Amino acid sequence: MPKENLPIAPNIVFTAKPDLIKTLGEWLTFLKSTKRFSINTVQSYGFDMAAFLSFYKRYKGAEPGLSDLLVMDIHDFRSFLSDRTEEGLSRTSLAREMSTLRNFFRWLDRSGKGKNKAISAVRSPKIPRFIPKPIPEGEAIKTITSAAELYDEPWLGKRDAALFALLYGCGLRLSEALNMNIGDIPAGEEMTITGKGRKQRIVPVLPFVKELINDYLATYPIRPIADKMPLFIGKGKGRLNPGVVQRQMRRLRGYLGLPESATPHSLRHSFATHLLSAGGDLRTIQELLGHASLSTTQRYTEVDSERLSKVYNAAHPRAKRFKG
Repeated sequence: MPKENLPIAPNIVFTAKPDLIKTLGEWLTFLKSTKRFSINTVQSYGFDMAAFLSFYKRYKGAEPGLSDLLVMDIHDFRSFLSDRTEEGLSRTSLAREMSTLRNFFRWLDRSGKGKNKAISAVRSPKIPRFIPKPIPEGEAIKTITSAAELYDEPWLGKRDAALFALLYGCGLRLSEALNMNIGDIPAGEEMTITGKGRKQRIVPVLPFVKELINDYLATYPIRPIADKMPLFIGKGKGRLNPGVVQRQMRRLRGYLGLPESATPHSLRHSFATHLLSAGGDLRTIQELLGHASLSTTQRYTEVDSERLSKVYNAAHPRAKRFKG
């Protein structure tokens, strides 16, 4: 039976029977239209399912239909985890793929298309605890001010400086900054950002961030400028690709002697950690970062545990008492 693509995921090849292909299309459409996942997230779910279907064909010797997935038992799912482990996938990637599978089977159950009880009994790999590694304040500023030194064309350096300023000065995700259009540039001291799940939040914009954005716009290579045009563009004048930003950050690391932990995302970590160090509270930082759960934000407390200990010793009644 031929492999097949879906309109909602044209770059992904699904190896399955027609009824399952159709069901996958309905599920991915549900994720995009009802759950309002971004197209990149939908594509990620699709790639995870394609990997699972590819395993199934190797494992069972035949392409699966929907009914085949509904009768899979716990040993089948464990074989999938074992197979992916042998292929070298990290525990984080394995946990993500299992999360995708659970989402799909949960949707099948809730939409009345079928139920598989075995998958709920499969334990996902334990994800190693990740503690963010922020860039020290001086090096974060140097990353922004040195961006222009790697380019011969002034507008490219000003572009990167403005982009890094948004990541560090406003705590934006790289995807959030790259999705901005000219019309999203704030006129005042704050702006509205659309983050994961299309949830919106308001973030303050520091004067130095606005200054760098305006400096970049003064050299913006396309004229006339329109609100719907992407704010950050590449040499080809299309919306800037995140891979280009990652590559430039690697160049900056070598240029400035920064550790490998210095990435575009670490600028966002630095934004939160430095706020915490300056006395910011976790709830406020959670809102600024757009975290759905406070537990995600709380990872920064481990980064800055020394400051928290000082706050505790200075403020807690018992701590004051025991100081004698």
